[in-house]
Amino acid sequence: MEKLIRINERKKYEVQKLLPDNNSISRLALYFQNFSDETRIKILSCLSIMDMCVNDIASTLNINQTTISHQLKTLKDQGIVEYRREGKVLVYRLKASGVGDIMMYAISGVESARGF
Repeated sequence: MEKLIRINERKKYEVQKLLPDNNSISRLALYFQNFSDETRIKILSCLSIMDMCVNDIASTLNINQTTISHQLKTLKDQGIVEYRREGKVLVYRLKASGVGDIMMYAISGVESARGF
Protein backbone atom coordinates (compact mmCIF):
# COMPACT_ATOMS: atom_id res chain seq x y z
CA MET A 1 0.00 0.00 0.00
CA GLU A 2 1.17 3.49 -0.86
CA LYS A 3 2.29 5.56 2.11
CA LEU A 4 0.51 8.88 2.65
CA ILE A 5 2.83 11.85 2.88
CA ARG A 6 0.78 14.87 3.96
CA ILE A 7 -2.61 13.52 5.05
CA ASN A 8 -3.69 10.65 7.24
CA GLU A 9 -6.09 7.82 6.34
CA ARG A 10 -9.03 9.59 7.98
CA LYS A 11 -8.52 12.77 5.93
CA LYS A 12 -8.04 10.68 2.80
CA TYR A 13 -11.38 8.97 3.46
CA GLU A 14 -13.11 12.35 4.05
CA VAL A 15 -11.82 13.64 0.71
CA GLN A 16 -12.88 10.44 -1.08
CA LYS A 17 -16.43 10.79 0.32
CA LEU A 18 -16.71 14.29 -1.17
CA LEU A 19 -15.40 13.42 -4.63
CA PRO A 20 -18.00 13.19 -7.40
CA ASP A 21 -18.90 9.68 -8.57
CA ASN A 22 -17.57 8.39 -11.89
CA ASN A 23 -20.86 9.07 -13.70
CA SER A 24 -20.83 12.71 -12.57
CA ILE A 25 -17.19 13.06 -13.59
CA SER A 26 -17.94 11.69 -17.06
CA ARG A 27 -20.87 14.10 -17.48
CA LEU A 28 -18.74 17.00 -16.25
CA ALA A 29 -15.92 16.15 -18.67
CA LEU A 30 -18.41 16.00 -21.54
CA TYR A 31 -19.93 19.33 -20.44
CA PHE A 32 -16.54 21.07 -20.33
CA GLN A 33 -15.64 19.75 -23.80
CA ASN A 34 -18.12 22.34 -25.05
CA PHE A 35 -15.70 25.02 -23.93
CA SER A 36 -12.78 23.50 -25.85
CA ASP A 37 -13.91 24.73 -29.27
CA GLU A 38 -13.23 28.34 -30.30
CA THR A 39 -16.41 28.63 -32.38
CA ARG A 40 -18.57 27.38 -29.51
CA ILE A 41 -16.90 29.81 -27.14
CA LYS A 42 -17.64 32.66 -29.55
CA ILE A 43 -21.27 31.55 -29.85
CA LEU A 44 -21.62 31.26 -26.08
CA SER A 45 -20.07 34.71 -25.71
CA CYS A 46 -22.66 36.17 -28.09
CA LEU A 47 -25.50 34.43 -26.29
CA SER A 48 -24.24 35.57 -22.91
CA ILE A 49 -24.81 39.13 -24.17
CA MET A 50 -28.20 38.63 -25.82
CA ASP A 51 -30.51 36.07 -27.42
CA MET A 52 -29.73 35.67 -31.12
CA CYS A 53 -30.79 33.71 -34.19
CA VAL A 54 -28.38 31.74 -36.39
CA ASN A 55 -28.15 34.53 -38.99
CA ASP A 56 -27.36 37.15 -36.35
CA ILE A 57 -24.65 34.98 -34.79
CA ALA A 58 -23.16 34.11 -38.19
CA SER A 59 -23.11 37.75 -39.23
CA THR A 60 -21.69 38.96 -35.91
CA LEU A 61 -18.91 36.37 -35.88
CA ASN A 62 -18.35 36.34 -39.64
CA ILE A 63 -18.72 32.55 -39.67
CA ASN A 64 -20.96 30.68 -42.11
CA GLN A 65 -24.45 29.66 -41.03
CA THR A 66 -23.82 25.94 -41.47
CA THR A 67 -20.97 26.01 -38.97
CA ILE A 68 -23.04 28.05 -36.50
CA SER A 69 -26.03 25.71 -36.87
CA HIS A 70 -23.85 22.64 -36.34
CA GLN A 71 -22.26 24.09 -33.20
CA LEU A 72 -25.63 25.24 -31.85
CA LYS A 73 -26.96 21.70 -32.28
CA THR A 74 -24.03 20.39 -30.25
CA LEU A 75 -24.66 22.98 -27.54
CA LYS A 76 -28.40 22.23 -27.57
CA ASP A 77 -27.81 18.48 -27.31
CA GLN A 78 -25.64 19.13 -24.26
CA GLY A 79 -28.37 21.24 -22.65
CA ILE A 80 -26.34 24.44 -22.72
CA VAL A 81 -28.52 26.43 -25.12
CA GLU A 82 -32.20 26.34 -25.98
CA TYR A 83 -34.34 28.13 -28.50
CA ARG A 84 -37.75 29.62 -28.94
CA ARG A 85 -39.58 30.06 -32.20
CA GLU A 86 -40.47 33.58 -33.34
CA GLY A 87 -42.42 32.99 -36.53
CA LYS A 88 -40.03 31.18 -38.87
CA VAL A 89 -36.95 32.16 -36.88
CA LEU A 90 -35.36 30.19 -34.03
CA VAL A 91 -33.92 32.49 -31.38
CA TYR A 92 -31.22 30.88 -29.21
CA ARG A 93 -30.32 31.66 -25.64
CA LEU A 94 -28.23 30.21 -22.86
CA LYS A 95 -30.26 27.64 -20.98
CA ALA A 96 -28.59 28.40 -17.65
CA SER A 97 -27.18 31.73 -16.55
CA GLY A 98 -24.28 29.89 -14.93
CA VAL A 99 -22.67 29.32 -18.34
CA GLY A 100 -21.91 33.03 -18.67
CA ASP A 101 -20.55 33.02 -15.12
CA ILE A 102 -18.29 30.04 -15.89
CA MET A 103 -16.93 31.81 -18.97
CA MET A 104 -16.29 35.08 -17.13
CA TYR A 105 -14.58 33.23 -14.30
CA ALA A 106 -12.40 31.33 -16.79
CA ILE A 107 -11.52 34.53 -18.66
CA SER A 108 -10.46 36.27 -15.45
CA GLY A 109 -8.40 33.20 -14.50
CA VAL A 110 -6.68 33.11 -17.89
CA GLU A 111 -5.96 36.82 -17.79
CA SER A 112 -4.56 36.74 -14.26
CA ALA A 113 -2.43 33.68 -15.10
CA ARG A 114 -0.95 35.53 -18.07
CA GLY A 115 -0.37 38.72 -16.09
CA PHE A 116 -2.94 40.91 -17.90
